[in-house]
Amino acid sequence: MSFTSRFTFFAAVLLGVSLSSCIATKSYQKPDVATENLYPFEQVTLDSTTLADMPWQDVFRDPRLRQLIDEALDNNLELQQAIQQIRVAEANFYEGRMSLFPSLSANGDVSYREQSDNSVSFGGLPDDASIPASELYSVSLSSSWELDVWGKLTSAKKASLAALLQTEATRRAVQTTLIANVANAYYRLLALDQQLAITRQTVENRRQDVETVRSLKEGDMVTGVSLQQSIANRYAAEVTIPRLEQLITEQEHTLSILLGRAPGSIKRGTLPEQAPIDSLTTGMPAQLLRNRPDIRAAEYAFRSAFELTNNARAYFYPSFTLTAQGGYQSLETEDLFQPGSVFYNLVAGLTQPIFNRGQNRARLKRRKAQQEQALLQLKGTILDASSEVSNALSQYQKTDRQLQLRQKQLEALENAVAYSRELLQYGEANYTEVLTAQQQLLSAQLSNINDRLQQLTAGVDLYRALGGGWNKTQKATAVEQPAETQD
Repeated sequence: MSFTSRFTFFAAVLLGVSLSSCIATKSYQKPDVATENLYPFEQVTLDSTTLADMPWQDVFRDPRLRQLIDEALDNNLELQQAIQQIRVAEANFYEGRMSLFPSLSANGDVSYREQSDNSVSFGGLPDDASIPASELYSVSLSSSWELDVWGKLTSAKKASLAALLQTEATRRAVQTTLIANVANAYYRLLALDQQLAITRQTVENRRQDVETVRSLKEGDMVTGVSLQQSIANRYAAEVTIPRLEQLITEQEHTLSILLGRAPGSIKRGTLPEQAPIDSLTTGMPAQLLRNRPDIRAAEYAFRSAFELTNNARAYFYPSFTLTAQGGYQSLETEDLFQPGSVFYNLVAGLTQPIFNRGQNRARLKRRKAQQEQALLQLKGTILDASSEVSNALSQYQKTDRQLQLRQKQLEALENAVAYSRELLQYGEANYTEVLTAQQQLLSAQLSNINDRLQQLTAGVDLYRALGGGWNKTQKATAVEQPAETQD
């Protein structure tokens, strides 16, 4: 066969393979998912700017908090597990990619054969003669290659690649959640510190009240009941200090676990030093699909299921294999590598499934159902993301209004406490009025701290819900997306 004839033959084979693979498999297309009306708030201005594009280093300005986030990204155990899962997916993808290439193995054989005298009839041999033994030595290379005519192996490779990208997106989702959890835990710790500080100051103020009421009783301006009420009021505040100290210890331990360290104390700032996120730009709804790593992970899961459906469909078509073997074979070792000892063979095979106990049909049915499950999971993830953004945005806006009203309440209660104390000293008010005003003030002060905490955590939750915290950081190892997956 001439070179031109061989070239024409192989070109025809390649063309046939390309056309036939299109018959068995389908080209992937992104699922059509509606993104309109993801944000129900009319006051949200939709533009191309989104809070998610801000690096977390710019979002969280407390240097101590940034140090804690850095430590968590380096040592958090859940994030480390997600990174190792990427390594597993990388190995699976490498295995699927290499399945497209032929196998190659080296073989060395030595055989010794001696037959019985009665196994073969050798005419003319004397009665006392025996059949001679034989030895065979061989050294060879063998190769086997399944031609991916219907795209079965290619679909499996694409599915493993999508699974790899899914694990990377999952790692990013773990990272965004970790950053938000560290920030929220840090803010809760600062809020507990502030509550403890206010409670201790309240106890000190009430100790002074006890001395004041004791002096008034000595002057017969109040009764002993008022004195006992003032003492009980002091202990009512002081008894909450051990509980707050225990909550602080538990919160420090919770944050330590996020940091991947043994439970211990946490270096931190104060709640008044913290500034809330001042940007509420949510971007366009379509950007949510690009920024949210859990949505991207769900889409890669759908893509993997789609390619596995292609793989299952290709099992209904015949498989083509090429097997080749060549090397040296000789009855004597000294002649093994002589030109006359060379041997080779080439076998082409075709296997068409006819009856496989329903396994091919069951495989295809299962893959189609899993593909539909993945699509529903993707749609559900988008709806959950929309709900999280809406809830965080609403929480932030409502808390801002709540803080304004709380400030007015605090001003009124501080005046009430001051007036009641002044009237008590002149005998124009009883201690019950002072006690009521003090209790209301302490309750409002603690509620104001909770309002402040809600404002900070709402900003963090909005940042995470929009998909912020991964696309500008390189603390965890990222997988470079291969060029063949680029859209």
